[in-house]
Amino acid sequence: MKKSTRHLYFAALFGVITFSVQAAPHYVLEKVVEVSRHGVRPPTAGNRKEMETGSGRPWASWLTADGQLTGHGYSAAWLKGQYEGNNYRQSGLIGAGCPTPREIFVWASPLQRTRATAEALTDGAFPGCGIPIHHSAEKNDPLFQNQGPGIATLDEETQRKGALAALGGSLSAAQKRLQPEISLLKQAVCLPGAPCPVFDQPWKIKFASDGRIMITGLDTLAAMAETLRLEWSDNKPLNQVAFGHATSAAQIGKLMPLLTIKYDATNDQPYVARRGGSLLMDQIAKALQQGVTVRPLQDAPPDTRWLLFVAHDVNIAFLRTLLNFSWQQGEYPRGTVQPAGSLVFERWQEIQSGKRFIRILFRGQSLDQIRLLTPVSDQHPLLESELTFSGCEKTDVGTLCPYDSALARLRQHIDPSLIQPVSYQDQLATSRETP
Repeated sequence: MKKSTRHLYFAALFGVITFSVQAAPHYVLEKVVEVSRHGVRPPTAGNRKEMETGSGRPWASWLTADGQLTGHGYSAAWLKGQYEGNNYRQSGLIGAGCPTPREIFVWASPLQRTRATAEALTDGAFPGCGIPIHHSAEKNDPLFQNQGPGIATLDEETQRKGALAALGGSLSAAQKRLQPEISLLKQAVCLPGAPCPVFDQPWKIKFASDGRIMITGLDTLAAMAETLRLEWSDNKPLNQVAFGHATSAAQIGKLMPLLTIKYDATNDQPYVARRGGSLLMDQIAKALQQGVTVRPLQDAPPDTRWLLFVAHDVNIAFLRTLLNFSWQQGEYPRGTVQPAGSLVFERWQEIQSGKRFIRILFRGQSLDQIRLLTPVSDQHPLLESELTFSGCEKTDVGTLCPYDSALARLRQHIDPSLIQPVSYQDQLATSRETP
């Protein structure tokens, strides 16, 4: 009896253990669509002129030409790419060694800093493989630079109303309300007792030649905040970062809020985001449907396991606004898109049920990870923020949202009148442009 009882006990225990193992969900990563920002760069020539005129003094010089990816920026992006490649190999998305075209396809904005960042990310993920970097032969790629007459024309009055709403109804009131942030930035960039014109000028709305809204004054302050962050990120000596007024990541973070305010009033307007982000969002949605839908997809991107777009912070801003997705990470202010930061869409399948899910997250390196070129590891992970909404569940692989409802969220605010065929055959980079 005792032996029989023991047998029954162990049989029951084994059955419970077996059931638990079988019942535990097992997910497989099927597809990744990633939209990355370019890495660290000096200020663009236009921003440099505005900042120097507005502050009445020259700003720090860089070894790299204005607006182009720096050598330090390449290295930081390489480290992020190395982590992502290792992570996706462990997840079974890609295999060992150099990948096939079915495993990764890269499409970059035509500018040097984006193409070079694409090289850095893929060199880190696939060292020695020389992954082809594809980009449009045109100066303006409709996926990334599509605002303007004849493409996604912007209405001035709608933008004006959106900007005022984001700033609380009045430019002058917003400028007064934000004086603590403005004064802190002024202390960092202005010479004591010397003229610093941009800080004394009232903010005004005007429009660029392509129809985009601009806020004179605020735009220059935002460019200053961004440049101080880039000086820190490029590991400039402390006496050159913010003119010697910032010695920690926390201090840099406190100088950046006006960049968030500028985006709230311009690129993050729902109307502007819809005009600027609909075509790219449509391509992302189609990519996530590849291999699932039985209907042929028209004008879809190349069908590959890892589809990597490398573009600009404004493109990610459009997408996050369409998704109603925001984040605050580390020392960065709300909504910051740091150098080489990326908005990632992962498609997972639960093996037992066959159900599919989508995980949406924003990931990037901290201020100090970029400055110190810290290798990404379990001890020094990337900063990650996940989108969640009704129906999403936390799992061992992250927050997974039902496939159909996630796709519906992607498509919810796409303007169908802006959808057009996208060619991915325009030009293949034939030379490596890494700094």
